[in-house]
Amino acid sequence: MKSLLFLCLLMMSSVLAAQFEDVEISSTHLSGKVHMLEGRGGKLAVSVGEDGVFLVDDQYAPLTDRILAAIAELSGDPVSFVINTHWHGDHIGGNEQLGEMGAVLVSHDNVRVRMAEDQDWRGRTVPASPKGALPVVTFNDRITFHINGETVTAYHAPSAHTDGDSIVHFPESNVIHMGDALFTGQYPFIDIESGGSVQGTIAAVQLGLGLCRTGTKVIAGHGPLTNCAGLETYGQLLADTMERIQELVDQGKSLDEIKAEKPTSATDEELGGGFISTEAFVESVYNSLN
Repeated sequence: MKSLLFLCLLMMSSVLAAQFEDVEISSTHLSGKVHMLEGRGGKLAVSVGEDGVFLVDDQYAPLTDRILAAIAELSGDPVSFVINTHWHGDHIGGNEQLGEMGAVLVSHDNVRVRMAEDQDWRGRTVPASPKGALPVVTFNDRITFHINGETVTAYHAPSAHTDGDSIVHFPESNVIHMGDALFTGQYPFIDIESGGSVQGTIAAVQLGLGLCRTGTKVIAGHGPLTNCAGLETYGQLLADTMERIQELVDQGKSLDEIKAEKPTSATDEELGGGFISTEAFVESVYNSLN
């Protein structure tokens, strides 16, 4: 029995490794001390300087060594802090390895709560994370780090993409990491099951806009780098969609009837090609209103 279990685990490990075999990690200097890393999964931000390495999110576990190699091109220091913008696997996968290497893992309170317990999510059970992957520092409203000449603040964005989202602001470098409270070039995934809502996502956008100034660079959890004008456009898309769907709800229309009305038709060609379909986006807005 033990031999069979070991064989199954080995096969699963091989399949997982194959999924990431061709993934390369690219690095882009944004401003000041902050760089953006891209691979597969959520976009990363990394601050490097005299105090060490500060990392926002860490994608999937099989990519951790490649992420570390990319960071090594920027700094010879180990990762000192990792902050998870929320609990999804493409943002926390490197936690365990980085924690073992000495990084302090940080998140909003709700991220640790969800990671520490099995989650019934999208029709399957996501098992609890191992203890070594759990954030050891959590916060409620905000937390500030004084590192690399920056006053880096992570703000909780309640009930946005999930119930544990953080927006991370690097004011001296003039960079904002929105986590999955922002998708660019595609419709967003609003995780209703994890406490997300369109109303909270709009509020998160407003929070981000309040941090903007001339030349601010804005990292989306998924999609191309943008700026404050792009962030404002995204917020308006959400607000307009919510208003249109609310009007249809007020007319007594069902979800299927609302989908048939195609309330997002004006932007479907531009934004409907991502991993969240037009119908899934409409449904998430509808569920936020009910």
